[in-house]
Amino acid sequence: MDAVLDAIAAVLVLIGALLCLTAAIGVVRFKDVPTRLHAATKPQVLGVMIICVAIALALRSWPVTAFLVSVVLVQLATAPLSAHMVGRQAYRNGRIARDDMIVDELADAGRGPDGPSDTPER
Repeated sequence: MDAVLDAIAAVLVLIGALLCLTAAIGVVRFKDVPTRLHAATKPQVLGVMIICVAIALALRSWPVTAFLVSVVLVQLATAPLSAHMVGRQAYRNGRIARDDMIVDELADAGRGPDGPSDTPER
């Protein structure tokens, strides 16, 4: 039974590593900020989660599993938040191709490079 769990763990590490590799390739290859952010967050977080499951299977220890749960929760909390903040700043700086947008919700609110800024007037 241990050999089967170790083999499953090895396969999961390989799958997680491939997902993290695709995230890195996407960040390098994609042309604009939103697609790079998508590539940086979605497969990377899933890859880290799969690798954490593999480590938990390989080590079979409750303290390690508890630590890995906290690692996954931090990844789930910080990756979308940081991507959102970077995306908003890229929008404010005009680094997003407005022609590629289908819906521009921030322009409706009067924000962004074509509207008033979020900073209060003095």
